[in-house]
This record gives sequence, C-alpha cells and structure tokens, in this order.
Amino acid sequence: MRDPYDVLGVPKTASEDDIKKSYRRLAKKFHPDQNQSNPKAKDSFAEINSAYEIIGDKAKRAQFDRGEIGADGKPRAPGFDGFGAGGFEGFARGGPRGRATPGGGADMDDFLSDILGQAFGGRRRPGGAGAGPGAGFAGTRTEGFGPGRSMKGEDLQVTLDVTLEDIVTQSKVRVSLPTGKTLDIQMPEGAVDGQQIRLKGQGNPGTPSGDAIITLALKPHPQFRVDGSDLRHDLSISIEDAVLGAKVRVPTLEGVVEMTIPAGTTGTKAMRLRGKGLPIKGGGRGDLYVHPRLTLPDTGDVELEAFLRMRKSR
Repeated sequence: MRDPYDVLGVPKTASEDDIKKSYRRLAKKFHPDQNQSNPKAKDSFAEINSAYEIIGDKAKRAQFDRGEIGADGKPRAPGFDGFGAGGFEGFARGGPRGRATPGGGADMDDFLSDILGQAFGGRRRPGGAGAGPGAGFAGTRTEGFGPGRSMKGEDLQVTLDVTLEDIVTQSKVRVSLPTGKTLDIQMPEGAVDGQQIRLKGQGNPGTPSGDAIITLALKPHPQFRVDGSDLRHDLSISIEDAVLGAKVRVPTLEGVVEMTIPAGTTGTKAMRLRGKGLPIKGGGRGDLYVHPRLTLPDTGDVELEAFLRMRKSR
C-alpha cells in the first residue's frame, strides 16, 4: 500500500485539521455513489479510507511515524529493519553476528535461523547449517504471528452526505462501504455536521471484525442557513407589503406556512417562527428566523415612481 500521507496528498507535518479536510475532500470526490461510471473510483475510495485510518488517528499516526506499523496498519516485526547498520552486506563480510564462509560470504542459513528464532521466541534445531532446510525453525512459537492468532479487523472511515431534511425527519440514509456493503443509517436525534456514528462489526473482516465510522457531512441548502440548531431564511417582500403589512408564505423544512408581516417592516429585524429549526439532542427544536428583503419588480413600479417624483418636486 502507498504511503498514507501521499494518498491524502498532505505533508508529514500536516495538522490533524488539514488531514481531516483533505480526507473529506477526496472521499467526496471518489465516493462510489458519485462515480458510478468509473469502476476505479471504488478502489481509490477504499485506499483513501485506509490511509485516513492510519494518519487520521493520533495514536496510529504516531506509531506509523515511528515505524512501528506499516502503511497497511499492521505491526512491523522487530529486528528486520536492515539487520543493523551493515545489513546483509555486513554479515556477508563476516561482520557482527555473521560467520564468514570459505567463499567470503556469511552462512545465511545460520544467520536467518538465529534472527527468526529470536524474533519469534523459538529455538534452533541442533545441528547448525548442516541440519538441512528449515532446521532453524524447529520449535518456533508462532503465537501472535501465525494463523492461530485472533486479529481484529481494521476500522473503516466513511463520509456520508446528508440533507437538512434527513436530519429533521430522522430518515434512513444509504451509505456504501469500501467493503462493498450497502447500509441504511438512521439519523440520530439532533445530528450535526461532522458527527460520527460507529457501526460495530461493519469494518474490515477479522476476529472480531472492525467497525465502520460514519462521519456526517451536511449538504448546503438552497433556502436555509444553519446557525447552531436554528435556521435562517431570506424572504423577498414587496415595498407595498413592507409598508402596509401582509400575510406571506414562508418555506420551512416541513412545508410552507403563513406568516404576518407587520406594517412598516424595514427588513432590519428578523422574524421568528418557533420550533421550525433543527432537532436538539435531548428533545425540542430550534427556531427559524426569517429576514425580510425588500425587492422591486423587474419591470419597475410606475405608481411608486410617480409618487416619489411628486414628493421630490415639493
């Protein structure tokens, strides 16, 4: 697997916030639902999630930077990073712990048996190099490395785009996981942008399987702006309605309602519709604030123009 920093396109000095921003941008770009005509997008999406699983987690990032785990998130076995400063060449020259052979090279069978036997907690079979292939592995304990070990599957990081309507109605939203699974996620009460939902056992396979961590990403709405649990909406009204007052129709996330515009409205003060905002965790709803915006007809207002000209001429 590629270096996770390269996958997310960030330097090793990147902040946690920069890593998160880059992950969310790439996850949206390569999400399978947005790239149904591109079969390679699924692989890119999986690689992005795997990379974020490493450097998006503070503890795992530190382990990766220290070389304790690889780009796949698996531990690196101790004692194999070049076999010391001299590497294989040092042993071939009869360096430390290497036994020179008549031909000038080290007895690599003995060398590998020593190293692997120590790394896996085993012992060498008597008889040295002459004991035949595999002699150095007799009695080796594979606990922690072999198939007998229970290894938890890796968690998955997935971004899920949701709408204000999804949050208000607490609807189920479909999400595609890099594993190929498709799940319907019900929006929790009071869900907010950036909130994470952990799905136990829905990550990569293992014993036990990992989890799927779903990060909610709120889509921009064409009519409403989010202000905490409140919503704000700009409502166009005519000068006539602003001066004389009127009943107007106002959109909400659950349909259109009527609201009274008082006479003499200047547009400097917002009007509140209680309980028409977003759900609050623990119960209740925020409010919808309506901001009147005075507008003129595209064709102009002949009567208004005449009135203003008359006043100006006095």
